[in-house]
Amino acid sequence: MPAIDRKYSKSIIDAACRVAKAVKARALLAYVDSVDDLEQLQACVKPPTELICVIRDQKDQLRIPGTKVKSLLVPGFNLTRMGQIKMAALMAFTQQWLTRDDVFVFLTGVAGQRLDTMMVMEVGLEYELFHSVDQPKLTEHIRRVVFQRALNLALELAHEGREGKPVGTVFVIGDYREVRKHCQQNIINPFHGYPEKQRNILDESMKETIKEFSSIDGAFIIKGTGVIMSAGTTLRSALPGDELPQGLGARHAAAQGITAATRSIALTISESTGMVRIWRRGKLITEIEKAPPSPVAMGTPRPLPPSDPANS
Repeated sequence: MPAIDRKYSKSIIDAACRVAKAVKARALLAYVDSVDDLEQLQACVKPPTELICVIRDQKDQLRIPGTKVKSLLVPGFNLTRMGQIKMAALMAFTQQWLTRDDVFVFLTGVAGQRLDTMMVMEVGLEYELFHSVDQPKLTEHIRRVVFQRALNLALELAHEGREGKPVGTVFVIGDYREVRKHCQQNIINPFHGYPEKQRNILDESMKETIKEFSSIDGAFIIKGTGVIMSAGTTLRSALPGDELPQGLGARHAAAQGITAATRSIALTISESTGMVRIWRRGKLITEIEKAPPSPVAMGTPRPLPPSDPANS
């Protein structure tokens, strides 16, 4: 990293630590691949603030000083700065490292080049980011590792599409006994008849199968344990929810309706924009926007590695 960028990064780290102390932040989250001097960062973060290192590649884990610092592994896709913050904060929220009314400071920037962004937020006041503060715990009916894998797949499809063409689809994850009451199969279910262990979203070998069926009109229905129950499924729930943002159509209305009617979470991928939206209890929780192509690349997408179900 050039000297000018190191000086730039040092100034932002110093400022972030001063702000964290002043507001008694619950946590300071930082993307490791944007920080040149992690020792400086760790040294200046003082209790009650906790340092959480956000990593997009498991190799970055080796750069984290000490063993007591928490690390949060997120998909390494090219997102806007706000998209980076939303995704990492949401995953920290699902890990219960952030809770309602917590204040946190966030540091991010261009991977491998320089730190350039600091943001301060309070969970519950940042309406656009945390619509989910009054929601029940994710583990009520969905394993966290299953949600994280579905989010990773949704982001990968949003960025890569299928065979170079954009796709739009829906993942519905949750209590299948409730969800199936609001479903109608459009096509012969391609997952019917296979043993559950062979159609679990946590199985890395299922990725290409999911991508192949993502072009089929309809939703993927997934149990909270990760078992894929169907694809090409129509969602028939018509329960009223919040008014949809302008420009959102039937796919998003279906995601809103099914999550209002059942204990489930829905992830939608917009075919036109590549925006990934997350829905729960009939509400839009958050939107994750991919960054437009730019001369300064943030690195190639690095999907999360297979998770060990035993550690979820």
